[in-house]
Amino acid sequence: MNRGAFSLTVVGVLVLAACGSGDAAVAPAEDATTSPATSPPVTSPPAATSDDAPDPPTSVGSPIPPDADGEPFAVEQIASSPRDVTRSGFEVFRSQDVTPDIPPPLVEFEEVRSGGPPPDGIPPVDEPRFLRVDDVDFLADNEPVLFFELDGDARAYPVQIMTWHEIVNDTVAGVPVTISYCPLCNSAVAYDRRFGDQVLDFGTSGLLYNSALVMYDRQTETLWSHFTAQGIIGELTGEELTTFPLATVSWQTFREAHPDGIVLSRDTGFNRDYGRNPYPGYDNVDGTPFLFQGEVDGRYTALTRIVGIEFDDAAVGIPLQELRDVEVVSGSIAGQPLVAFWAAGTSSALQSESIAQGVDVGATGVFVPQVDGRSLTFTANGDGTFTDAETSSTWNILGEGVAGELAGQRLDAYTHVDTFWFAWSTFRPDTEVLTG
Repeated sequence: MNRGAFSLTVVGVLVLAACGSGDAAVAPAEDATTSPATSPPVTSPPAATSDDAPDPPTSVGSPIPPDADGEPFAVEQIASSPRDVTRSGFEVFRSQDVTPDIPPPLVEFEEVRSGGPPPDGIPPVDEPRFLRVDDVDFLADNEPVLFFELDGDARAYPVQIMTWHEIVNDTVAGVPVTISYCPLCNSAVAYDRRFGDQVLDFGTSGLLYNSALVMYDRQTETLWSHFTAQGIIGELTGEELTTFPLATVSWQTFREAHPDGIVLSRDTGFNRDYGRNPYPGYDNVDGTPFLFQGEVDGRYTALTRIVGIEFDDAAVGIPLQELRDVEVVSGSIAGQPLVAFWAAGTSSALQSESIAQGVDVGATGVFVPQVDGRSLTFTANGDGTFTDAETSSTWNILGEGVAGELAGQRLDAYTHVDTFWFAWSTFRPDTEVLTG
């Protein structure tokens, strides 16, 4: 398929994702620059500022209700704040008129483009329902899931669902969070929804910035970059959300490591072809990103897979193929040590029409190689586990000690994204490249 034909196909797919299969729950068609309908006002709990990562609760019980009987169940959710729009970022983008009541945009208007669907045309999951691990029967062992854990509350968000929704507004360990996935830049990011005295919830704007998802919050209708977690147009322009570590791993990895965890179910309120990849062939290393107009840093092709790490305003990228060749890469970021792991067994969500049949791209994890101040040196065992030289303990791709002296210990994770070079080098042009 030629590149022009592929772009037209992607546009059609995006519209399909927005329209669904005669699903009455889908937002009505409208211009992607118009202001969307929002949820009814609800009350807000105390919140932390975005400048400091808030402390999670000291303890949480199991989120699985005692009467769970194999059917999808809801978990307790913290209510979002009421709508309070000063001036909608959608209206600012449409009119391109910046008034004194809001900050100037962080981006040029022409750099933001419609991806096809209207706001929430790709519908977020606002009322997530979950299954116990043992009750999941729709995932193959190698299928990718987004692994998120906070204070012992471990959850998996299957990419086969995230591909069609891109955003889940959830509450994990008592903390309101948004889990996001952008297929076009192949990146997943988790955010704290608490901002100042508000609890935000997010929708898909229908817009793209550098071929990456642009979200909007329903409280102020500010437009936010999925990739940078920054407000880019609207009342909260320049503000930044707190992010949490999130990893893309295989269903087998999550299931075996966290048998008591919970899994986002297909009971989303929408009718989608879960398990099918609407972007087949998109991760071709010689392909062209959809609606990307920037200059690609010539060190790698646009769709070269990169493990991107940010810490203390510094950025480091590790080419996935080079990490895959050696399975362990050690280095530093902002003067602090890091170690990156790679393990086989996770399929690409973007290569085959069936996600389960995607080529094996593996999973990655990036960690601080220390436990209780003790530095560790790692080697790969060739079976998806790793051994530290200092104690001969065994570790998994999630940074969890599974055998030996340090069994039960956990490495602190860096926030990282598995993404494409065009996105990482565009959003972080100052990135260093770390190889084995």
